[in-house]
Amino acid sequence: MRNMTVVGVGGFCLIAAALGFVGVFAYLAMQFDYPAILDGTAADVLPRLLATGEPGRAIWTLYGFIPILLVPAGVGAYYALRDGSEGRMVVALLMSVVAALSMMLGLLRWPSIHWELANAYASAAPPERAVIAAVFSGLNSFLGNFLGEFLGEVSLNLFFLLSSVAMLTNPRRFPGWIAYSGSLAAFAGLVGMFRNATPLLDPVAAANNYILPVWMLIFGVSLIRDDIRGIDRSY
Repeated sequence: MRNMTVVGVGGFCLIAAALGFVGVFAYLAMQFDYPAILDGTAADVLPRLLATGEPGRAIWTLYGFIPILLVPAGVGAYYALRDGSEGRMVVALLMSVVAALSMMLGLLRWPSIHWELANAYASAAPPERAVIAAVFSGLNSFLGNFLGEFLGEVSLNLFFLLSSVAMLTNPRRFPGWIAYSGSLAAFAGLVGMFRNATPLLDPVAAANNYILPVWMLIFGVSLIRDDIRGIDRSY
């Protein structure tokens, strides 16, 4: 029994996630100096966050929920690539879920906890502002650096890497250049995630902001193409 619609939905979700990331990233770069502002202090960041108003908060909320699209994308990739790579694609599917949840939690701190901190900071006295700044810094370290960026990016790139390797076992359906480009994109992402350890990797991380959406588009189109072709396989 064929269930090709799952593969197609996964492909569309990858495309939607890529376009969503690019659109929101561009908006925040213009309105909020993102991602450079992430290195700022509470005194710099919180007033600017509050100044974006409700439209800015809505954009951050949208940004935070975009990673959920990785879950159906992971399911679609699993069904498309599990032939001959069952174990590998089970891990890839799990990585897509971990990436979605960790990145979502990391991003949603901005329209929720950070937003409330920004409101409190605006009317707080200097001693209270010092406490808010400490909370702000701690949340950035845990939810931002460790959970959203490190765990999220490791999981995301492992999902892409495992899927790319699985494509090599299906050359009739997925050309080799797609598999190799996905492997390179995942490798660049895995290297770039260590940007917080050394500034030498900042160029790699910056380049990956463009490489990753392109690869997601390629991966999404590949899944949709595989869906349309309707290659017979059992689930």
